[in-house]
Amino acid sequence: MNKKKNQVVLRNTLKGYLFLLPNLLGFAFFTVIPVVAVFVLSFTDWNAFKTPNFIGLENFVTMVKDDNFRQSLVNNFTYTLIFVPGTLILALLFALGLNQNIRFKEGFRIIYFLPHITSMVAAAMVWRMIFNDTYGPLSNFLLSIGIDPPGWLSTSKWALLSITIMSIWKNYGYYIVILLAGLAGIPYQLYEAAELDGANKLQKFLNVTWPMLSPTMFFALITCVISSFKVFDAINIMTEGGPGKSTYVLVYTIYTEAFKNYRFGYASSVALVLFAIILLVTLIQWRGQKKWVEYT
Repeated sequence: MNKKKNQVVLRNTLKGYLFLLPNLLGFAFFTVIPVVAVFVLSFTDWNAFKTPNFIGLENFVTMVKDDNFRQSLVNNFTYTLIFVPGTLILALLFALGLNQNIRFKEGFRIIYFLPHITSMVAAAMVWRMIFNDTYGPLSNFLLSIGIDPPGWLSTSKWALLSITIMSIWKNYGYYIVILLAGLAGIPYQLYEAAELDGANKLQKFLNVTWPMLSPTMFFALITCVISSFKVFDAINIMTEGGPGKSTYVLVYTIYTEAFKNYRFGYASSVALVLFAIILLVTLIQWRGQKKWVEYT
């Protein structure tokens, strides 16, 4: 009897693994193997044309001395420090508004989410036209009211900020949907109890909405920070890292070193550093959640 039962369990287990096999193979070929390859190549001088030679930590030493890498690191953190709070604050404000009993709120949700599902190529090209110094509608509008427009994408001072604005517009709708899901899970009885205690709107937000929404906000924060370090498409389409190196970020540096300069070993070392930065920032956020995230 036990033998038969064991055979049935084994058969069912094998069937389960058989169904999982396509996903496991995909994960192995497209995630595990590339990650291992990047780790190995980061210690070589491979340029895709010759046999890779082991050079130890030379790529990392070069990286520390590389002005382009340092510039891309500063740009990436600057982008993150503007993009993350800008996106989440905007998403939170709109989510709070759409969570009220207003007319056409379903239509507004669709409108706000549309930028997120729009092709990045199309969105970046449209925003490049908007930011155009000569015929861009934004510059023409500023001129019409007597304001001299800056060189949005043509000057080092404004290029990174312009891309950040476009990225916020492209992504805030996604976080609106996430925060709306979190708001929908807050029991209405808590607001009624707060009203009975004489709480105003701000007090209800601080004492009811924010504590109950904090786990959702924490998830949004983690994903938003990670996505900020992976920015590439908008920069590649709108500025190609320019003017100068003012919009160089880590992923664009990896792309340039690997596919333009054919320094795959060096590009792999930059990718490894990027992974370490994302991991470190995520761990810091994970440790910090204890101070502001409330799980019920």
